[in-house]
Amino acid sequence: MKRRQFIRFTLLSALALDRHLLAADAAPARGVATPIPDGKPHRFALHDHNFVLDGERFQIRSGEMHPARIPRSHWQHRIRMAKAMGLNTIALYIMWNDLEREPGVFDFTTGNRDFAAFITLCQQEGMWVYLRPGPYICGEWDMGGLPPYLLRDRNIKLRDRHDPDYMAAVQRYIAAIAPKIAPLMAAAGGPILMLQVENEYSSFAADVGYLEAIRDAWKAHGIDGPFSISDVLPDLKRRHAYPPGAVLGLDGAEPPQLREGQHFAPHAPVWVGEAYPGWLTHWGEHDMAHKDCAEALRKIMAGGYSFNLYVVHGGTNFGLTAGANAGDDGSNFQPVITSYDYGAPIDERGDATPAYHVLREIIGGANAGALSPLPPPCPKGSFADVTPIVFASLWDNLPSTPVPTHAPAGNEQLLRQNQGLVVYRKTLERGHRLHIDGVRDYAVVHVDQMERGSISRVHDPRLHSSPELPLAHSFDSGEMTLDILVDSFGHINFGPQLGDRKGLVGSVRLDGKPIYDWHVYGLPLNDAFVANLKPLITSPDRPGLFFQASLRSQKQGDVYVDMRAWTKGYVWVNGHLLGRYWHIGPQQCLYCPSEWLTAGDNRILILDLHQTHAAPVRCADNLTGTA
Repeated sequence: MKRRQFIRFTLLSALALDRHLLAADAAPARGVATPIPDGKPHRFALHDHNFVLDGERFQIRSGEMHPARIPRSHWQHRIRMAKAMGLNTIALYIMWNDLEREPGVFDFTTGNRDFAAFITLCQQEGMWVYLRPGPYICGEWDMGGLPPYLLRDRNIKLRDRHDPDYMAAVQRYIAAIAPKIAPLMAAAGGPILMLQVENEYSSFAADVGYLEAIRDAWKAHGIDGPFSISDVLPDLKRRHAYPPGAVLGLDGAEPPQLREGQHFAPHAPVWVGEAYPGWLTHWGEHDMAHKDCAEALRKIMAGGYSFNLYVVHGGTNFGLTAGANAGDDGSNFQPVITSYDYGAPIDERGDATPAYHVLREIIGGANAGALSPLPPPCPKGSFADVTPIVFASLWDNLPSTPVPTHAPAGNEQLLRQNQGLVVYRKTLERGHRLHIDGVRDYAVVHVDQMERGSISRVHDPRLHSSPELPLAHSFDSGEMTLDILVDSFGHINFGPQLGDRKGLVGSVRLDGKPIYDWHVYGLPLNDAFVANLKPLITSPDRPGLFFQASLRSQKQGDVYVDMRAWTKGYVWVNGHLLGRYWHIGPQQCLYCPSEWLTAGDNRILILDLHQTHAAPVRCADNLTGTA
């Protein structure tokens, strides 16, 4: 699994630069005042294998964080934490699908979507910016940042310059955000040093013309670079998807690989596009992933190379934003957990980890000038234990009019629904063995309003993953009502299976006979759906219940909601969807930022797909719930 970034260059006159440049492997000159983004135009350029800022060689010491994963009230704190680590640049993704949910309908203001404000805040804190706007980003984000509405087109070819519909959407996206980016470029007095074109494209395809088309789209909107790409060296060697002149970021690389990368970029800088101080975690893994990059960073610093720590702070996949990974053939489906803590030096709540102090010493020891002090930690809150009560049933909240379909089909095409829940209903003669192909991604089977079992796309010893499901041990005759409730995880965000469609995408058979002519009900779990829930009407004995309670704040601040007593579902606090929980872990506690809480009572709403009896909800000390 990987990450990405890229840069392309604006060459200054070689005669004006030669007297300032050092060899590629030399450390930056000490005693030279490093320019800061002060609102004045600055010249950021490329010369041979060097970054050059205002005529002096410049080492990018970057840490990545994503405003879409950080509560807006905590943006400044996280930037200051990165600066105190000795970094001079913030790298960030822009998630296209977080800004354009429907074609042509953009939102740049609500919640933490105002990326321009985040970039401006970086400038105010004296930090440069490395911008990674996609259109594709990967980033363990739903569909790698591409909008799932693209999947409504059955024949769409993603990341393909020859698909006119895909490229029209890309052009619309770039046209919408470029006017916000152009005045923030360093040459215009902003903090953005360079712009990445797409991401890790060599892991997907080899069409350099696609990368050049995206670069040219930025240029057409007044952004002239420098531009960069980011790739893993083995993929780059296999597919050679390198647009000439682009800065080359090599992910997870050390000096030997960086020197080898100069074969592809003989004149542009080669740097560590992503150095990994942590790693991602999937549902069902034994523990939260961790990684140690201290020794690699020492080598990178000793060689004077530029680098980007992916990530210095991960944050949270709030709502339905977490992506998923899978094998090239779609097997080994691995959805990403709600937390994007990533084992990063700055943890999900913004605290410095032991690794933070180790890396701070490495970075600070290799550079002149005193490190800025750490900002005070964000306040930690608490609430009293509570046991919710049943509030509503999803079965009472199905749409009044179902969508008919002869055969099951993906949510995106059938319902124009990206994620959430879907119910496939059919009344038919009783049978005894159900076979469901193409579950995307977790199906709960109900017969005559009774849960009969589940089928999971995630393979885990604690789960049933076979498409075969016995329905009953009796041989009763007559009709039965079959409901297949399908819960989706995020769309695959990396590799050939990018953009898998959700719902049921295969055949359903009962005792070997295919089932046709379904009624389909969409439950998108969006704000409008949750705000209009009808309270309980039918029996509370059928799984698929919403529970609610009031969380009484005892101390104001960020909290973790401990869901270890629950099975599988979703949690909202004061209308904000924190994300998913699942008893297979390893995550059992969900982060809730203080900006979503009030000083008094706070409404918590829980949808559990299996439980019919409430369990306690407690306040945890941290992500793992340990002291």
